[in-house]
Amino acid sequence: MAPARQRATGVYDHRPPLRRPFTQGRGVSSTQIDPEQYRAFRQFLEQSCGIVLGENKQYLVNSRLGQLMQREGIADLGGLLWRIQDRPMGGLRGRVIEAMTTNETQWFRDNYPFQILQELVFPELVKRKKQQIRVWSAACSSGQEPYSVSIALQEFQSRGGRLEAEILGTDISPAMVNQARLAQYNASAISRGLSPDRLSRYFHSVEPEVWKVRPEIHRRVRTQQHNLLESYAALGRFDLIFCRNVLIYFSTESRQDIVRRICQQLQPGGYLVVGASESLARHNDDLEMVRTHGAVIYRRRFPGGR
Repeated sequence: MAPARQRATGVYDHRPPLRRPFTQGRGVSSTQIDPEQYRAFRQFLEQSCGIVLGENKQYLVNSRLGQLMQREGIADLGGLLWRIQDRPMGGLRGRVIEAMTTNETQWFRDNYPFQILQELVFPELVKRKKQQIRVWSAACSSGQEPYSVSIALQEFQSRGGRLEAEILGTDISPAMVNQARLAQYNASAISRGLSPDRLSRYFHSVEPEVWKVRPEIHRRVRTQQHNLLESYAALGRFDLIFCRNVLIYFSTESRQDIVRRICQQLQPGGYLVVGASESLARHNDDLEMVRTHGAVIYRRRFPGGR
């Protein structure tokens, strides 16, 4: 694992041997990637954003970085890493990370987390005399998750629930954060998980085949760029955190560190929702499993175990 200074700054301190760091060419090819340069790129990616790239994912590098490298006139990964170090303020580092980040998302993904919110989490928080809660949607991509939470809360309120929320959506990608902030989606994005009823209730058409989240849903959600490897202190404390289908991309060590620090940001009795395939059973003793609706979510233990 890289030292804390490297993780925070993304500074990469091992340069692969290169004779021509600025070779001109058509972009990287998976059949031409030098093993040492690929190993160095994997190290850079994990230190910069936590993504663990498999040993045989050269094809993924080719498909996601080929055009970018061609535009920059860079022929190999060694030249790419050299350019990132040589011009740290040039924006290339961010564009590489953005290209390598998976932005898979949809509305009400897997459905059950949002049923659990309406039938367990929101009522439980109301019983504790909560009137205003804070929610964090980590790695929120283009915003479907935080807006799904806001819609779920709106529906809870329509049935008499008295609870309000401030919802923070964060993502490492500036482009995704800007998309989430705009809250405007085309037909392809809308079709992924959003029912016609919810579309008519909570969105309005702004142009043919483009819809925008209505103000009563949008007003709760604030978005900002954030790297899960960086400090969470400035984000504040939360009653509910969604960190779904992202931990699987991190190493075991980074995953344990992220879960530990997420738990520190949870209020006692606060809930953590992760992906269906992401078990935290051995990651943190402060979290207890809550089994409901045939699924598992996690709750931070109260002091003294109550």
